[in-house]
Amino acid sequence: MYRYGMGYGMFFDPTYILVILAAVIAMAASAYCRSVMSRYSRMRVSTGTTGQEAAERVLHAAGIYDVGIRQMGGRGISFYRYDKTVNLSDELFHQPSITAVATAAHECGHAMQHASGYVVNRAINLVNPVMQLSSNAAIPIFILGLILSFRPLQTLGIVLFCVVVAFQLLTLPSEFNASRRAVVMLQSTGIIQTEEEVRGVKKVLIAAALTYVAALASALLQLLRLIILAGGRNRD
Repeated sequence: MYRYGMGYGMFFDPTYILVILAAVIAMAASAYCRSVMSRYSRMRVSTGTTGQEAAERVLHAAGIYDVGIRQMGGRGISFYRYDKTVNLSDELFHQPSITAVATAAHECGHAMQHASGYVVNRAINLVNPVMQLSSNAAIPIFILGLILSFRPLQTLGIVLFCVVVAFQLLTLPSEFNASRRAVVMLQSTGIIQTEEEVRGVKKVLIAAALTYVAALASALLQLLRLIILAGGRNRD
């Protein structure tokens, strides 16, 4: 029977506990985010501003006039593209809700980062091509190294996965910064005016940020698993 060398075989791998833990963390963060966004999608902002209107006002208040605001299909989907577009799903585009304006302003925060040459985003753009390659190659290379009992391949797989972890780590300050900009701009433009609305916006943005924290935690747990497997196999 093939063994990793830590007293367990291919049908009993205690490191799967780390995989399960990572999955639980990711699912919990995703479920919480959906719950918070659903709750505040039913809470209308007093100004009646829709997500599309909020994005336009925030961008113009920041002196940005060359970023388009696009409506797309799906539910609760939003992102900023470097072709200078803020993309909002149908409901976020049209709803005058706390979730809609918070999400729209957050994506505008990324547009502001782009316009100002935010250094963290520059780093993310540099790492991204390597990360894409590493995320596809790390695990297959590592598994091949285990099968062949060839330590350099195992090490290469771990190093490549470290790039994925580094990318997840870099993403956090970018997301937090975009959220801080969103809160400031929503208040300064008068889109949100009450303490209850401010609290709601912050809760929505924190819930969304937790999904990125969960992604980092999951990547770290996977990295730990690879290190444990490599160590066990090499002691066999």
